[in-house]
Amino acid sequence: MTPKFLIAAATLAGGLAWANAGAAQVVEGCVAKGDPYEMSDAEVKELYDCVKATLERCYALRGDEIASTYREWKATATRPGVAGVHGERFLMTYVNDTGYDEYTKFGSDGVEMPVGTLIAKESFKVDPDSGATSVGPLFLMEKVAAGTADEYGNWIYSAVQPSGAEMKVSQAYCSGCHAAFEGQDHLGYPLEEVRVSH
Repeated sequence: MTPKFLIAAATLAGGLAWANAGAAQVVEGCVAKGDPYEMSDAEVKELYDCVKATLERCYALRGDEIASTYREWKATATRPGVAGVHGERFLMTYVNDTGYDEYTKFGSDGVEMPVGTLIAKESFKVDPDSGATSVGPLFLMEKVAAGTADEYGNWIYSAVQPSGAEMKVSQAYCSGCHAAFEGQDHLGYPLEEVRVSH
């Protein structure tokens, strides 16, 4: 898994198509009410309950190994949150067993994630006018050994489109945003109010 994931991600070029990542997959029957930034905790949970099976099904359509198994990992938040990054989409982050304990310390300085950590961020977007909900990309990160991708903090970035197809991403583009969190080993955490607690 790791070599294939690493090679495929490392050879991708071009910018990340944030606004039009693959064919938008509208989730029938899942309509949000009001401003996505103003939704209550209960409203977001209800919306996620409505869309989560569709997210999982869409990402796994082409048999991508990580997209087909990430739901076996642990969630790092109690519900999705929309922070404005990743195209103003709601994000729900899952981390594999290798990195979960370190990730969920939500450290701000001196964080060093273990090699082999895999992170998957589901995304979905709510149209502010109609309330229609559409599937966004599944954003992926893999922590690799020092010397493998030093210029990117030894993270490899990739993504899966709503169609299940591999999405072309620019390592430099992704790393450029994540570099703002260098002390956190380049991790952008879920919103504080939705983080899991130990």
